[in-house]
Amino acid sequence: MDFLSDNAAGVHQAVLAAVAEAAPACASGYDADPWSRRLDETFSDLFARPVRAFAVPSGTAANGLALAACVPPWGGIYAHVHAHVEVDEAGAVPFFTHGASHILVAGAHGKLTPEGLEATAAKRRGDVHQVQPAALTITNATESGTSYGPDEVAALSRWASARGLRVHMDGARFANALVHHGCTPAELSADAGVDILSFGCIKNGGMSAEAILVFSPELAETLPVRRKRAGMMPSKGRFAAAQVLALVESGAWLDNARAANAGAQRLARAARSRLIHPVEANALFLRLHAAERAGLRDAGFAFYDWELDGPDAARFVVRWDQDPQAIDALARALARLP
Repeated sequence: MDFLSDNAAGVHQAVLAAVAEAAPACASGYDADPWSRRLDETFSDLFARPVRAFAVPSGTAANGLALAACVPPWGGIYAHVHAHVEVDEAGAVPFFTHGASHILVAGAHGKLTPEGLEATAAKRRGDVHQVQPAALTITNATESGTSYGPDEVAALSRWASARGLRVHMDGARFANALVHHGCTPAELSADAGVDILSFGCIKNGGMSAEAILVFSPELAETLPVRRKRAGMMPSKGRFAAAQVLALVESGAWLDNARAANAGAQRLARAARSRLIHPVEANALFLRLHAAERAGLRDAGFAFYDWELDGPDAARFVVRWDQDPQAIDALARALARLP
């Protein structure tokens, strides 16, 4: 009964079928195949505006390359102190950008606010001795299981735009945030001022492909060569493109997110006052002392201790394909805790 991560999820049947269909094809390489050529059109339709789309093999690559298109090597990127790009990507952003660094900002429940950004910006000297702010990155859904709605994204984008900063969204769990808020993909991103989006698939039914979606055309100019130079442009790109297309065109990306979110809500109702953060996607964070964590593990449940939220914090992530019986079992176990 594994609640460690949605990276452990299986691959959706639509994705497997799409890869199998592409396997015997004799197609040109390096994005010249029919699947790769459909990416721009498919995402332009989905977001109701012209979109350039680039498939890459991981979310870390998507974030690093997207931010590299936004900032120079001497640039600074405003990010939440617990953002995935800061805590869990092994310095990938400085690597891909050839030196840019994060300007870290605290915020309750994993979220940035214009007020928090302004307070951090006000403490900076702004002279030649510091990195020069060039971008803002927003994680949606956040590393605390919360999510930004369209108005919140728009407020952050306005703050960034007023200072000449590009806006990147790490959307590894974009689908989970989207179904929670019940809005359109554009309302949660491009309409709200996002310039470039890391569109997550792997956690949500994909196998080995994510996508960089570019809403501001000028940011797409260097991405083809950046992607190639970084080793993130496979010669048989049709297999990556086919995965992304299958999830989007079948609607599975939203169905899967709904299933994962619903499981998290089931657990949240059982956990009650132990919740550390609001549950607005497919992850929940609970206050459990050591004996309670040990008891749950002895009962067969796997989850992470989460020191970022204190010594008694634990993280549970519900996958899109989580066994409903496992969810019910964990809910009963949590409800029995005093």
